[in-house]
Amino acid sequence: MTHKYSDYMHWAKTASKAQFNLATSGVGPFPLREFPFDFGTLEINGPNSYGYPPLKEAIAQQYGVDADCVVTAEGTSMANYLAMATLLEAGDEVVIEHPAYGLLIDAARYIGATVKRFARREENGYAIDPEDVRSAVTPKTRLIVLTNLHNPSSVLTPDEVLWEVADIARYVGARLLVDEVYLDAVYENTPPTAFRIGPEVIVTSSLTKVYGLSGLRCGWVLAEPDLARAMYALKNVFGSIGVHPGELLSVAAFQNLAAIRERARRVVEADRAALAEFLDATGGLSAVRTPWGTTSFLRLKNGGTEAFLDRLRAQYETSAVPGRFFDMPEHFRIGMGVDAAMFREGLRRIGQALAD
Repeated sequence: MTHKYSDYMHWAKTASKAQFNLATSGVGPFPLREFPFDFGTLEINGPNSYGYPPLKEAIAQQYGVDADCVVTAEGTSMANYLAMATLLEAGDEVVIEHPAYGLLIDAARYIGATVKRFARREENGYAIDPEDVRSAVTPKTRLIVLTNLHNPSSVLTPDEVLWEVADIARYVGARLLVDEVYLDAVYENTPPTAFRIGPEVIVTSSLTKVYGLSGLRCGWVLAEPDLARAMYALKNVFGSIGVHPGELLSVAAFQNLAAIRERARRVVEADRAALAEFLDATGGLSAVRTPWGTTSFLRLKNGGTEAFLDRLRAQYETSAVPGRFFDMPEHFRIGMGVDAAMFREGLRRIGQALAD
């Protein structure tokens, strides 16, 4: 029986809100009044058979790839599902990191794939050990899935490790799917996309988490042209064309991407500095610290995390994402980049709840 729901998304939509909302995963929304676009030129309809050509070209130019390698999608989650559904049949084996973003597991199970896991261990800084990947794959493996930056910890996987994991995929006749939606939150010396590694690598991303443009639903897949065409053929089942006003605004976003990212960067870096101060001063919590990313994965050293988070929300009006959604029940994820004052107060309330 296939898995036809997402516990995490249901929780996110119905139980995550609080006055001090640290259950976010991306930066705050970019203000429409500041958006660099002449709204007098906005149109309802436009040319779109297999992707809006100017948007495909903008994405291709951003990565230095051919536009035939670009598949547009409605956000990263739909891009991930589109890639998986094109590559996998029911019963196929997919190997996914642990801990992992819940929707990656949900999508694979919805397709009916057999899900295996490889560990990213907290004691090793959530780094990927290629030997763990090698031990998890079999000749039946069709896809290996990881996130870079890692969701939930924001740990960056080095280039040489990605190449080695791609070699493992190639050896067993599988593909490697790398979700890079957080990668641009490495603000200095941003790593290049893993797509350049080889034809067995597929990359997904969007304008959501790092840019504050989630409402545009601009996501994409990078894949070899034959595979990209197969994804568009499958996408025909879900809908014939994209939302053209969103496509026009997305093209404008790509023309001003550096400035849009820089606006959010200031808040992210302020929040990350506040988190470092908080962790230095607070007992009872541990975390793998990184200098980048919009999320951090904290562990309550004495356990009882679910009850703590319930009390945090009910008594201290502060929310965070329970670690059970990452199969790590003694942890919780917090998000940065929305509002620096709100984030600092949320941290203060976490500290107060721990002290009380």
